[in-house]
Amino acid sequence: MAAFVYMLRCADGSYYIGSTSSPLEKRLAEHQDGSYRGYTSHRRPVTLVWSEAFERITDAIAAERQTKGWSRIKKDALIRGDWDTIRGAARRHAPRKI
Repeated sequence: MAAFVYMLRCADGSYYIGSTSSPLEKRLAEHQDGSYRGYTSHRRPVTLVWSEAFERITDAIAAERQTKGWSRIKKDALIRGDWDTIRGAARRHAPRKI
């Protein structure tokens, strides 16, 4: 696999979603030691709660963008692998047809 999308739980309980073409363990270590500047650098320690591998970085980036827009309910369901809840949450927030 050439790329990953991943979700971290930060010390404050918030989630961070990112993608990388580096080895996932390397990127996680960068978040943990604060060398990866940004959102997680002041919310350590972080815990990897979900990841998915992709053949292409463009696919990982697309999945990152999609999941960043999800509600907390859907992100929690993704972590649990609860696809029924994810589908149900998507139906509740879909625009109504007239």
